[in-house]
Amino acid sequence: MTPPGWAYAAATIVGMAAVTAIARNFFLFARRDTKLPEPLQRALQVAPLAAIVAVLAPEIFMVHGALLDTWRDARLPAAAAATLFYAWKPGVLGPLIAGLAFYLPLRLALGW
Repeated sequence: MTPPGWAYAAATIVGMAAVTAIARNFFLFARRDTKLPEPLQRALQVAPLAAIVAVLAPEIFMVHGALLDTWRDARLPAAAAATLFYAWKPGVLGPLIAGLAFYLPLRLALGW
């Protein structure tokens, strides 16, 4: 006799919670201070940027799973404007406003 479907779901959730708790708290269980190697520390510093690029790049350069086939897409100049603004003055709000300043007119007025 097999257990009902909810039992599999509950066991999966409990198992995933246990693995997550152990993985996130692994360094708390050590009896001495753990020093991360320098290359790993540098890699962890750029991890948030790498994650953002991994999420945004397909949104900018792809449509329905295929690469853009035209330059007339409002996302391209918006991404370029945001990148240039960030190179000029790093931050969060400035590049966001610069990208939207290009994206909205191109999208709404020209239909790109």
